Amino acid sequence: MARDKGLEDLIRNDLPRGLGLTETAMFGGLAWLLDGNLALGARGDGMLARLGKGNDAWALALPDVAPMISAGRPMAGWVRAGAAAYGDDAVRARLIEAALAFVRGLPPKR
Repeated sequence: MARDKGLEDLIRNDLPRGLGLTETAMFGGLAWLLDGNLALGARGDGMLARLGKGNDAWALALPDVAPMISAGRPMAGWVRAGAAAYGDDAVRARLIEAALAFVRGLPPKR
């Protein structure tokens, strides 16, 4: 899957500074981790956000947001936002904020 450097730049520019986020190649694009826990991703088919099991209904109700599919199976607690969703600054910011809030509550991985 091709990378979407424009989406990568949008996410990178929206991320709060000073959290200690790391960026790594993953999912055929880039992923952002907080304390070793995956939070967000950008790939050719959209923005990935980890909202946690049971925390994603609000996002799935938005236009152009669907469950993240990996190896043909939906990943519980993850959503994929298409261009219509991540292209909306307010929606993208809300997804980023929600993903970071969820991941902040996880124990660090090292």
